[in-house]
Amino acid sequence: QVQLVESGGGSVQAGGSLTLSCAASGYPWGTYCMAWFRQAPAKEREWVATILTNGRTNYPDSVKGRFTISQDDANHTLYLRMISLNPDDTAMYYCAARHCYLSKYDYWGQGTQVTVSS
Repeated sequence: QVQLVESGGGSVQAGGSLTLSCAASGYPWGTYCMAWFRQAPAKEREWVATILTNGRTNYPDSVKGRFTISQDDANHTLYLRMISLNPDDTAMYYCAARHCYLSKYDYWGQGTQVTVSS
């Protein structure tokens, strides 16, 4: 059973940084494509980072240069390093996993809240 557990959220001031973690279990590590998404109140869920099984990463323009997705193979953990945070980054952040040959993310964590104050 695939399980994803996020942690590391919190409250920071604008310009600050945070690193989110996602502990993964229940499947062979490195065989799924992983991503981070976020959802702010009254807004649609937004994709913020992807890492493929070959290590290739991708980001939307809204976070490119400020967010970095990475993974620790030894600890089966996915990370999202966020710098230069601004109030628009305030949201619940979720990690997600999918079979790379599919486009839909089937597995989701429970989320971790990030709040950025001005």
